[in-house]
Amino acid sequence: MYDGEPEKGAYTVDRRCFIVGAGEFDGFLTGSQSGKYRMEQVSERVRGDVRKAADTVLSVPGEGDLLIAADGGYRYLKGMGMEPDVLLGDFDSLEMVPEHRHLIRHSPIKDDTDMALAVAYAEAEGYQTFFLYGGLGGRLDHTLANLQLLTQMARKGQEAWLIGQGLILTAVTNGRLLFPKQAGGMISVFCQGEQARGVYESGLKYELANAVLTCDRALGVSNEFTGAPGSIAVKDGTLLVMWDAANGLPQREMFSVR
Repeated sequence: MYDGEPEKGAYTVDRRCFIVGAGEFDGFLTGSQSGKYRMEQVSERVRGDVRKAADTVLSVPGEGDLLIAADGGYRYLKGMGMEPDVLLGDFDSLEMVPEHRHLIRHSPIKDDTDMALAVAYAEAEGYQTFFLYGGLGGRLDHTLANLQLLTQMARKGQEAWLIGQGLILTAVTNGRLLFPKQAGGMISVFCQGEQARGVYESGLKYELANAVLTCDRALGVSNEFTGAPGSIAVKDGTLLVMWDAANGLPQREMFSVR
């Protein structure tokens, strides 16, 4: 187990940004009790006062959070009775440009996806904690682009969770994810970049200690939780980690760079 010292004050969750894209969307991640989470559509009760729901749900936008619809994600939110703070994109998915009080229209000839443009907008507004929905399924090229986006955000020191299809994915650079003993099911780890050094997987069925992962071999795929507290750590590099959404969000730490 790697006992590196986490950076003090890393990943403080204060201003959160929620982005819903045009990929498959099966609802916000909510929790009925500590350590037990499920994927479900927001209930009618929560829809009626979604901006004040932060205390009763895990990853639904609450008061003070920024909610962005990226192109086709607008259709999902409208279907749930939710109005985004910002609507942006080139609107090829919607095939129309809706009226909205804060609409940002991009040319379809652009270097970034609508999801990446939404992240850039929120970053410019000072947001560092992101929940990305509607970023999996649908077009494979956009799914892969969103995995690259997670890597980019982790290397900037941002906290980003990509949620959907019963999964949660995140990237971690020079840091650690800590899972409670209640976690169950599968967890997979992939190297993002040529190498990730000093990789530790503890409390899992297959453990690693000071290992080197590479981008051309899936050494960390299909591991399992064991009923013990689990952790994934990397001292030098970036890992993409995915697990069952039923486990919710782990504690996240960054390591001080010395």
